[in-house]
Amino acid sequence: MLSVVPGRASAIFNLEYPQSVVVVDDYATAQKIVDQLSDKEFPVENLCIVGTDLKTVERVTGRRTWGSVLGQGAVSGLGMGLLVGLMMMFFTPGGAVLSLLLTGLIVGVVIGMITAAITYSMSGGERDFNSVQQVVATHYEVLAEHKVAAQAREMVSDMPFMRAKAFEG
Repeated sequence: MLSVVPGRASAIFNLEYPQSVVVVDDYATAQKIVDQLSDKEFPVENLCIVGTDLKTVERVTGRRTWGSVLGQGAVSGLGMGLLVGLMMMFFTPGGAVLSLLLTGLIVGVVIGMITAAITYSMSGGERDFNSVQQVVATHYEVLAEHKVAAQAREMVSDMPFMRAKAFEG
């Protein structure tokens, strides 16, 4: 059973003596359960949906090449260059606003590319791929405060789609 640790989360996420109502495989089902409890006038402010059994999923998006590394460096340098250009615009008197902005952008892009190239060359050929990572829950647990947990469990067991799930496997 999962318990919310007092003092570790903000007070809005704390339940008083939380007890498990049901564990399901996807968030949509947990949300549907809470929604149906709400429709039946259950005090849903005593519930919490918690993602459990976390895992990291990494999706490989492509190979890292010198071209992709320099391109990513240029894109990351754009933001810094824009900031530098705007600062130069505000603190330099005169009418060359566009040239100052362009100079800042170019400096940012160049610095971004140089930084990316140095980092990539120091990696020694390890991790020559781009990817994105996400932490996902494999199960979702509906928790309830102890004073309403038994009532919630009973109401969930009476839900038609939950009874059908019991026979699925």
